Amino acid sequence: MSGLLSMFSYHFMQRALLVGVLVSLCAALLGVSLVLKRYSMIGDGLSHVGFGALAIASAFHLAPLAVTVPVVVIAAVLLLRLRSDGRVKGDAAIAIISSSALAIGVVVVSVTRGMNTEVTSYLFGSILSLSRGDTVLSVVLSLAVLAVFLLLYPRLFAVTFDETFARATGTRADLYNTLLAVLTAVTVVLGMRMMGALLISSLIIFPALGAMKICHSFRGVVIWAAVISVVCFLFGMTASYVFETPSGASVVIADLIAFGFCSLFANRK
Repeated sequence: MSGLLSMFSYHFMQRALLVGVLVSLCAALLGVSLVLKRYSMIGDGLSHVGFGALAIASAFHLAPLAVTVPVVVIAAVLLLRLRSDGRVKGDAAIAIISSSALAIGVVVVSVTRGMNTEVTSYLFGSILSLSRGDTVLSVVLSLAVLAVFLLLYPRLFAVTFDETFARATGTRADLYNTLLAVLTAVTVVLGMRMMGALLISSLIIFPALGAMKICHSFRGVVIWAAVISVVCFLFGMTASYVFETPSGASVVIADLIAFGFCSLFANRK
């Protein structure tokens, strides 16, 4: 127990827990809408775009988040446009953009200075390496995402469940779909440092799916997804500290276990 309590005495661990809890909340809340709209893999696609942007920022010695956030936001809006166009389906649009961005990132890395530690940390996750500046920016952006989601909750609920009806009642569905894409893009960029580009989609999908197993109302699913996400993050980080395992992978395993328990509970009801 004393060993676990000592975990909170390290400044890097305090920063990791603060940012991780906030990003987990953002991912869980947005994940419910994304899963219900059958667009849950957008996190995986945008993370590949983020990796490509990060590789370019690293090659030109630019601030990683300052470059990656706007690039991924633009990619999210473009994905939304391609999907609404009708000629390219949602999953195909994600595949086109994500594979292209990943290829660009790999080429940029290979022709500059190779796979350095910073790029590797974004690919596989390294939340313990958060700097003070990254922490402040991550906290500000996470709080902004949470505030916008809670403020516009009724509109996002309407667009998520019945977009056609929402349009008929005067709701600007395109605007709120774009806003949802932008919020997801910001959350994905923030989550890349915690989970890595290869695992960030699990932070969006697992808590939402687990909550849907035990709840049948939108509000209940949102609340339980947030609870599951935060609890799994804390358990994952604790396991990572105790067993010296990668933090991102440990959080994903915790989410997987929680999803299994939710599925068992749903089957017994």
